[in-house]
Amino acid sequence: MHAEGADESSESSWELDPEDESGAVIATVGRQLKMWREASGLDRAQFGTRMGYGPDLIYKIERGARIPRPEYLDKADDILGASGKIAAMKTDVEKARHPKKVRDLARLEADAVEIGAYANIVVHGLLQTEEYARALYELRRPAYREEQVERLVSARLARQELVRQHPAPLLTVVQEESVLRRPIGGASVLRRQLEFLLGVGKLRHVEIQVMPTAVEEHAGLAGSLQVIRLKDGTTIGHNEVQLVSRLITEPKEVQVLDMRYGMIRAQALTPRESRTFIEKVLGET
Repeated sequence: MHAEGADESSESSWELDPEDESGAVIATVGRQLKMWREASGLDRAQFGTRMGYGPDLIYKIERGARIPRPEYLDKADDILGASGKIAAMKTDVEKARHPKKVRDLARLEADAVEIGAYANIVVHGLLQTEEYARALYELRRPAYREEQVERLVSARLARQELVRQHPAPLLTVVQEESVLRRPIGGASVLRRQLEFLLGVGKLRHVEIQVMPTAVEEHAGLAGSLQVIRLKDGTTIGHNEVQLVSRLITEPKEVQVLDMRYGMIRAQALTPRESRTFIEKVLGET
């Protein structure tokens, strides 16, 4: 995808749009939650204890820096005696979960039967740990504000839900060897990311391959790419270059991306060989 975050998988490649109404929606939900909590006579610590969350998370949600999950709103509705008024906000929160410019991609991924991606700069967004994703966003320049980082991380984790859903799309990802060695966030963050890849790679619908640096023939030198096959048989491409991200629907262009991705997979290590390779890199990290 793009040079800095080719596989930060989309929403990370755009600056937050000041005209994006999703930020206002999340901020409003946060204020409403705070008002209901204060009206109930609970401070953040007390409310957090009853919710099963720390007061720091409660604070971030109430100031609009974190996006509450549906189960959070359901539980808050019950604890605060809102009679469905808080739970009713789930629909608006779900619509605002993804930054404006990535919503079409998120909807396509949710409707996919197969997602194939070649990631050459960072770990693909659907396979990132929370701390790895946060480290990526904190490295962005111009720098994001803290609340922007929190919202983007939350949106990233929300998109990853499709990997664990049932039925889930087939997800194949080819990662460059250099990505597995680049210590984004530090060595400990990288180690946990590698461990996560080994864990998620055990899922039957996930196949992770490694493209060794020593490979002489490489069909992906033009950059990262993504190919999405939908339930209706349509195939869509997705590509990013720095600040430009676009869905590709022109059949001839999609065909080129599909062909390249097939060649990339053939040139990379097999999933079993890749697992052994990742274990080796983990042992060296």
